[in-house]
Amino acid sequence: MGVETVLLLVLASVAVIVTVHAVAERSGLPAAALLTLVGLGYALLPAAEIELEPELILTLVLPPLLYSAALESSLVAIRRNLRTVVSLSVLLVLVTALVIGTGFALFVTGATLAAGIALGAAVAPPDPVAALAVGRKVGLPPRLITLIQGEGLLNDATALTILTVAVAAAQGDGFSTPAAVGQFLVAAVGGVLAGLAVALGVRPLRRLRRDPLTSNAISLATPFLAYLLGESVHVSGVLAVVVAGLVIGHHNPSWASGASRLQTNAVWRLVNFLLEGFVFLLIGQQLPAVVAGLDEYDTGTVVTASLITVGGMLLVRPLWLLLTESLPQSLHTRLGSSGEAGDPARPVRRLSGREIVVLSWAGTRGVISLAAIFTLPEVTADGEPFPDRSLLLFCAFLAVLVTLVGQGVTFAPLVRALGLRADQADQARLRNHARIASVEAALARLDDLATEETDAVDGEALDVLRSQLRTRLEGYRKRMDMLAGAEPGAVPLSPQYEAALRFRRAALDAQREELLRWRDAGRLPDEGLRSLTRELDHEEGRLPARAFR
Repeated sequence: MGVETVLLLVLASVAVIVTVHAVAERSGLPAAALLTLVGLGYALLPAAEIELEPELILTLVLPPLLYSAALESSLVAIRRNLRTVVSLSVLLVLVTALVIGTGFALFVTGATLAAGIALGAAVAPPDPVAALAVGRKVGLPPRLITLIQGEGLLNDATALTILTVAVAAAQGDGFSTPAAVGQFLVAAVGGVLAGLAVALGVRPLRRLRRDPLTSNAISLATPFLAYLLGESVHVSGVLAVVVAGLVIGHHNPSWASGASRLQTNAVWRLVNFLLEGFVFLLIGQQLPAVVAGLDEYDTGTVVTASLITVGGMLLVRPLWLLLTESLPQSLHTRLGSSGEAGDPARPVRRLSGREIVVLSWAGTRGVISLAAIFTLPEVTADGEPFPDRSLLLFCAFLAVLVTLVGQGVTFAPLVRALGLRADQADQARLRNHARIASVEAALARLDDLATEETDAVDGEALDVLRSQLRTRLEGYRKRMDMLAGAEPGAVPLSPQYEAALRFRRAALDAQREELLRWRDAGRLPDEGLRSLTRELDHEEGRLPARAFR
């Protein structure tokens, strides 16, 4: 494939991604499912085939996606819900792999346990991108968002480790439970240490150079550095990326300047938008590769293997959640209100039936499953074909397609039907409490400075700033008064505040138009226009999208 052809494919892919996202916003359908269907349609055309390169995905695509997700996650929330996250991201992945592997060994003619476990490990870890996109849009409660995020960040390392052990067994190296457990522990602990080392190593670099461009360059390089460090010392590079992202994201408010954070967030949003789009397009385009080798299997074998894979994947997850929720209180792997509120004295609340249904249906699989299964070798160590490789590829592709399209399209209607939404008024009250506390802290700091400064100019500047902060504080307290009387889940609208926002945006538009007239008349150079427009853009960015946020 020539360079021009590659460039045309990239440009066409960007056009498709933008178009599909526009359709998704209008229709309410998940962009991930639509992109997968578009890729599937492309695969049926007599066009150039685009094959998935697993090493490319695992090395160049997975690290930035995981790192970006980790930056946006809450280390505090994951730590509070660690037992539930570990249950979903480690134990559930292991159980799913064993169930599918056992099913293959018992019911698929000629299949081995090791090959079945390899498939189970590949399809066990959910890719939460589609579920989180829909969940945020429909307003899932924060605790469920945390669980979906935490599971998606940590389960890939578990799955890839199990896959490595299963492939070694399938190639004739034999399977040893103690050795497998030891390998997993080394990979996990080593990955955590590698991630911490990268996070702590990045800290002095970001403090040394706090300008936005340098911070962006360091941020973009960090996930690849963490992954390469982990893989070079034979531990989990995936886990190293996740840990580095969680630690850096947790400390980012103190490690980076405000301008650096604004620009870095914008860069990572663009990276996510494009990479996720390419990934979901690529999934659909793998159809020719996964069906090419099915001629050697009879229809009954293919149907049986497909039912075991999809059925095991869909049934084990809700059964596991029900099981863990039915354990005695002392052993209960929980998502508790005590963890969420940080008060150990409060009673622990188990997951409700509606929450279990939503978490069960949030297990969409993605490109990691396909990349993992495509890493299966063509032949074993003794030169024999890897057992049932073509069948395993097809089953993994089918599992991804069923969950991405089937669960992805029905996830939002399911959440709406169950009425499981976050309490918007409660969240607004919490944010406004925090705003009030921050402004009060600023006023206290200014009072301290006033006792130290005697210069008249300093005193005048302090008075002006105090007046601005007190005006802001009065506005926050008025919002709190309105929110205090709000019904649960309802966010009252303030006509006065909505009008103020509308007028402020109109004023900003007028300022931009006047600056453009100055530039067009030759009174203001383009450099000055960009600088002044950037000031207005930052001012507009501080305005909330709604009256209460």
